[in-house]
Amino acid sequence: MDLFLFTVDPSWGRDVVAAGAAGIVVDWERRGKARRQQGENTQINDDTPEDLTRMRAATDGRLVCRINGYGPWTPAEVDEAVARGADEILLPMVRTVDEVDRTLDLAAGRCGVGILVETQDAVDRSAALARRPLSRIYVGLNDLRIDRGSDELFRPLVDGTVDAVRATVSQPFGVGGLTLPGSGFPVSAGLLAAELVRLRTDFTFLRRSFTADMAGRDPFVEVPRLLDSLAALRRNDAAEAAVHRSLFVDAVTGRPVAAAVTAPA
Repeated sequence: MDLFLFTVDPSWGRDVVAAGAAGIVVDWERRGKARRQQGENTQINDDTPEDLTRMRAATDGRLVCRINGYGPWTPAEVDEAVARGADEILLPMVRTVDEVDRTLDLAAGRCGVGILVETQDAVDRSAALARRPLSRIYVGLNDLRIDRGSDELFRPLVDGTVDAVRATVSQPFGVGGLTLPGSGFPVSAGLLAAELVRLRTDFTFLRRSFTADMAGRDPFVEVPRLLDSLAALRRNDAAEAAVHRSLFVDAVTGRPVAAAVTAPA
């Protein structure tokens, strides 16, 4: 499973990639985001074009730029991201196939184009979206929760939503985010990691929880440990995977724990 770190710190990003992460995400998305996520305690970054240039110079890892949702500004953002060295752009808050097609036309093969499925409209159109030549497709749980008017972040992982989207996707597929084994809230990182393995997730993000949990720790120790924990989960047999799935569902729904076993660290 490829790990992508959200950061604009060149030294930190260089070390995490050198330790085994696949790449870096620089985040330009903020148009309308503060209003959409008001009161939600979400992460809103203020990364700049200059940050993208600095991160390109810092690492040979895959460099991804999340631009703003589609609008009149998109042509300029795509051009600038390409000019400053992005290997891919990520288009957030997708609602229609047309806006994805227009973004692909704007990129014109100069960089990969990935999308974030984080609205009900995108969920409903996931099969059509997955027929586009996209570099990756990621289900964004926070904005999907807000779009649905829900207060349950992980509900799409237990109600069949993410499974249904996953079934349509042949491109690299991502969902959720990870932090260090033994950490994680409100669901443990180990149970969430087991769920990502069950879904055959190809990539995920390392965001503020990972950065906070890494304080005072060595990325050359911790990133391989995280990757090793994912590899161990992939070696589980069907019975072990079923237990982890049951424990995950119990943790999300608040039901009593279904089996007296130890959750993955």
